[in-house]
Amino acid sequence: MDFVSFSPKQKTVLTWWMPGNPHFRREAIVCDGAVRSGKTMAMGLSFFLWAMTCFDGKRFGVCGKTIASLRRNVLSEILPRLEALGAQWKEKRTENLVTVTFRGHRNQFYVFGGRDEASAGLIQGITFAGVLLDEVALMPRSFVEQACARCSVAGSRLWFNCNPAGPGHWFYRTWILEAEARNCLRLHFTMEDNPSLTDQIRQRYQRLYTGVFYRRFVLGQWAQAEGRVYDFFGPDMVRPAPEGMYSEWYISCDYGTVNPTSMGLWGLHQGVWYRVKEFYFNSRTAMRQMTDEEYASALAELAGDRKITAVIADPSAASFIETLRRKGWRVIRAENDVLSGIRLTSDCLKKGKIVICEGCADCLREMDEYVWDLSSEARDRVRKENDHAMDDMRYFVATVLKRQEAAFTACAVERRGDRKSTQF
Repeated sequence: MDFVSFSPKQKTVLTWWMPGNPHFRREAIVCDGAVRSGKTMAMGLSFFLWAMTCFDGKRFGVCGKTIASLRRNVLSEILPRLEALGAQWKEKRTENLVTVTFRGHRNQFYVFGGRDEASAGLIQGITFAGVLLDEVALMPRSFVEQACARCSVAGSRLWFNCNPAGPGHWFYRTWILEAEARNCLRLHFTMEDNPSLTDQIRQRYQRLYTGVFYRRFVLGQWAQAEGRVYDFFGPDMVRPAPEGMYSEWYISCDYGTVNPTSMGLWGLHQGVWYRVKEFYFNSRTAMRQMTDEEYASALAELAGDRKITAVIADPSAASFIETLRRKGWRVIRAENDVLSGIRLTSDCLKKGKIVICEGCADCLREMDEYVWDLSSEARDRVRKENDHAMDDMRYFVATVLKRQEAAFTACAVERRGDRKSTQF
């Protein structure tokens, strides 16, 4: 990297802690995003400059997945650059300690590897003025939280950087989605933020990846990358709900008491079924459960004044089905062959026969989080997590679209005797 050339986002990382900067009062920073986006270099250099400028005689933590990867990716890149600025440093590898002297200040930097849950014990008992966690998404939560808890010196700050993992990852939900609440500056990096990359190199990376891998490694999005059931599904397949007349409406429902309940409103517009709206309730998050009557009211609100042909219901939801029928809804128990339903749903998504619209946030979230069970004991099974909107979508496709397709494919059956065709 050209040492004197920094992108605007890298300059923000380098200066956010300086008095007078708009972000000066932030207590933490997260840099996440694409590979080769320049975030590690900017953050590592800024962390050491901040520590050496603002503190003297203090201890800091520098953490990676392993000590070897941390030395390779951070220390070997940053320490020579500090030396070029006039700093002196000395490393004691047996103690995993780096001592830096710069402009009359001398501080100690302890190096840790957050490989597994047991690693949290290595960091207990020490007091830090700040901690840098490189590739934090690869570390166990217990280690990260223990490292953060060690920062009790006045003026201490937390520094995180990582490439994205899945959208259900605890760090994404705890630190990135809650950045403002935690007084944390979150900066999202793409390859455009790394001035050392040529257009040719950027194009090479863009050619290397497709689908979810392109989203994760090139765009830097938090997308599930391993074992996704609908691994072909991307943001280009999401559309706004079309305006105009819809010729038919259904509601599909996956019912839960402790587990979430998900309902999807499907409308037929010019031969395509659109999931235009949804209802999703998680009793664990809400810290309360809803009754069948409350769910029936939610379904009626989802339907609005539309004429609903039928409710395609979770076949195991006996009490809810009975409640709906008493209220006058036509209810069809869903076809529930999981594997064939997934295959049919995949085909319908690829061919554009069904479309998930922009407002269906929980369905779109689960599209990224719905994964195969890759354990050696499980074959051709999905993990029973983040599957509630996925189930109600599968119920709709397997029950409504499968029947419609069967009607079309069996429309010219020859009778014996009179050789006349019959339409089913």
